[in-house]
Amino acid sequence: MYAITVPQPGGPEALIWDEVPDPTPGPDEVVVDVAATAVNRADLLQRQGNYAPPPGAAPYPGLECSGVISEVGANVTAHRVGDEVCALLSGGGYAERVVVPAGQLLPVPAGVSLADAAALPEVACTVWSNVVKLAGLRSGETFLVHGGGSGIGTFAVQLGAALGAVVITTARAAKHEQLRALGAHHTIDYPAEDFVTRCRELVDDGHDGVDVILDIVGAAYLARNVDALATGGRLAIIGMLGGRKAELNIGVLLAKRGTIFATALRSRPLAEKAEIVRRVHDQVWPLVGSGAIRPVVDRRLPLAEAAQAHRIVESSDHLGKVLLVTG
Repeated sequence: MYAITVPQPGGPEALIWDEVPDPTPGPDEVVVDVAATAVNRADLLQRQGNYAPPPGAAPYPGLECSGVISEVGANVTAHRVGDEVCALLSGGGYAERVVVPAGQLLPVPAGVSLADAAALPEVACTVWSNVVKLAGLRSGETFLVHGGGSGIGTFAVQLGAALGAVVITTARAAKHEQLRALGAHHTIDYPAEDFVTRCRELVDDGHDGVDVILDIVGAAYLARNVDALATGGRLAIIGMLGGRKAELNIGVLLAKRGTIFATALRSRPLAEKAEIVRRVHDQVWPLVGSGAIRPVVDRRLPLAEAAQAHRIVESSDHLGKVLLVTG
């Protein structure tokens, strides 16, 4: 089979289309013939040599995929050869075939094409586990999504709206109309407007900030995110686009009785990831099936053109996911 390999870290040109050994499933795994995979920021970090796959994972990038099961392990009873699925991966999606733990498989949601289903598993599991499981976003609360035009952002905007939250998102002005169509109640032009000031203007009278923030920026936004929180607010940090280290005024956080979460999905134990996948299937997949949430796909490129897909994602000019398809 063929896969996108990274013989040496570097720019997009470091991604090489090459022949690699076929995967073999373990007793609790299946092999999926990949129809599509999606480009995530973590893939860019891996290509640069800054985000190694966990032990035992395939060495190729790719944290989610969709496709058809072609082999099942001896202990797998809930899935059969020929099933159409999508999957959360620890790596290996940029390949024609990939081994997947059975607990990380999801059915293709009703109304979603097999290829487009590849845009869902990683963002759904990341957003649900942070925004719902940890931060406990509830109907009527205010929810700030940073990077609304990203794959994570477009999904978070839709999930927040589906849960009945008032959704505010930061994004380039060119993406605002599309984000409002996805369910955002308010949009903030992040290069031109201070999001702390705008959030205070947008929240209901008597409310002192936003209840939940989902942040992909990290250090550069830490202090301002805490300033933007309401009393009892919750900040979930899932990225470090703006750096790893920052100084925080603990007094402000104490006064707000605020909570900060910082999580990564890829490095979690298999049992934790399987539990997240089960909960996403139960709670989120019905929203996708009803049309309340849909995969947002900016464009589709052949898997062999992964380098071009990385350039597009690095430019941040896309909205939603960039898919790599094998067919």
